[in-house]
Amino acid sequence: MKNFLTLLVLALPAATPIQAAPNVLIIIADDMGLDASRCYAVGQQQATMPNIEALCDTGVVFENAYAAPVCSPTRATIMTGQYGFRTGVGATVSRNGENGLSSDMTSLFDVVSGAGYSSNLIGKWHLAGAEAGLDHPSEFGVSDYWGLFSGTARNYSRWTSVANEAEVRVNEYSTTAFTNRAIDWIGAQDGPWFLWLAYNAPHAPFHLPPAELHTAHDLLDSRDAIAANPLPYYNAMLQALDTEIGRLFASMDPETRENTIVIFLGDNGSPNQVTRGFYGDHRAKGSIYEGGTHVPLIVAGPDVQAGRSDDFVTTTDLFATIAGLTGAQVSMPDSYDFGPVLTGGQSARDYIYVEHFAQDGPSRGDMFGHALRQNDYKLVLEQGAQPELYNLAIDPREATDLLADGVSADEAAIVARLTARIDVIRGE
Repeated sequence: MKNFLTLLVLALPAATPIQAAPNVLIIIADDMGLDASRCYAVGQQQATMPNIEALCDTGVVFENAYAAPVCSPTRATIMTGQYGFRTGVGATVSRNGENGLSSDMTSLFDVVSGAGYSSNLIGKWHLAGAEAGLDHPSEFGVSDYWGLFSGTARNYSRWTSVANEAEVRVNEYSTTAFTNRAIDWIGAQDGPWFLWLAYNAPHAPFHLPPAELHTAHDLLDSRDAIAANPLPYYNAMLQALDTEIGRLFASMDPETRENTIVIFLGDNGSPNQVTRGFYGDHRAKGSIYEGGTHVPLIVAGPDVQAGRSDDFVTTTDLFATIAGLTGAQVSMPDSYDFGPVLTGGQSARDYIYVEHFAQDGPSRGDMFGHALRQNDYKLVLEQGAQPELYNLAIDPREATDLLADGVSADEAAIVARLTARIDVIRGE
C-alpha cells in the first residue's frame, strides 16, 4: 500500500501563471555534466547540440542545478521528491542488490495522474533491486513502461527492453528506439500528458552512432580508437541524441509543441574518461564534488521567460515543480517548487544538499559522503576523511580546500553553520 502520509497532494490550480494544463516532457541525458553542454561556459570540445541549444535560447538555463553523483539516486529523487537517506537509494541500484526503490512511497506518476494527466516513462528505469519484478514501474503508476530496465546496455543496437512487463529483444539503436516510442505515445494522447523520456545516451559503452545521426564521419569505428580517445565518440553520441530530440519535437503538431513545457536534465556528472582532467584532482561522475553533481538543467515552453537563473535547484525539486505545472500541489520538506522562476520569480530553496552512500561502501573510483552548499560556500564531508570547505564564487572547480592550511575562526564558524544545516536536513 502506498504511504500517502509522506506528502499532501491537492488538486488545485497551479501556483504559477503558466497556462492551464500544459503538457510536460522531461528529457534525461545519462551521464551528461556541465562540461558537456555548450549552454554553459564550462570545459571545452563540447558536442554540437542545436536543438538543446535552442531550448537554452528560449527557456531558463539554471546555473546552479544539482543531482546525485550517479544514475539511480537522481531518478529516485525525481520519482519521490525525497533525499536518498529517506528512500534508501543513495547509489547505483544493482539487479543483484537490495537497495532498489520501494514502491510504498507516493510517486510523481501518482500525483500527475491524480491531476488528470495521462503519463508514461520511456527509456532507462534503473530503480529495481533484486527483489523487484518486471512490474516494478507499474507499482509507481507507470502502466505502459517500455525501455531499458537496468543501468546500461552493452550494445546500443542489440539490447533487451521491457514491454508489457516482459523482456523483448530490440535490434534498433536505443536512442532512436526510445524516440520512436515517444513519438507514437505522444501522438496517441488526446488530453494533457506528462512524459518522462530517459535516454541511456551518452552513457558507456562509447561507440560510433549511426552515420545519419551525427557529423563525426572522420572517426574510426574501432575499439582501439575509442579506447584511446573516447571524447569524440561521446560527443557523437550526444549529437545523435540531439538529432533524435529534434525529430521528436518536429513530430508534434504546432498546437501540441506550443503547449509543451520541456525540461532537459543531465542525471549526474560526465564520465571521468571524457573530462580530461578538467576538474583537477577531483573526479566527475561518482563524486560529491562539483564535477559529479553540478548538472545542466534547461526548461522551455509556454509562458516561460527566457534567461539564466542563479536560483538553487536539486533534482528533488522536479517532483514539486512538475506537480505544480500539472495543477497539483504537494507539500514535502525536500522538494521546492521552482515554477515561479520560470515566470520571472524566485525559488524558496537557499541551499544545496547532495549525498552518495550504500551499505556496502563505495565501488572503485566512487566517493561516498555528503555535501552542503549555502551561498558561495560548500562543505564536503567525504566518508572517512577530514571536512573540506570551498568558496565556489572564486573557486568553482574546488581546487583550494580552505581548511587544508589550518582553520581560522571565520572558517570554523562557516563549517559549524553548514554542519548544523545538514543536521537539520537529516534530522540528526
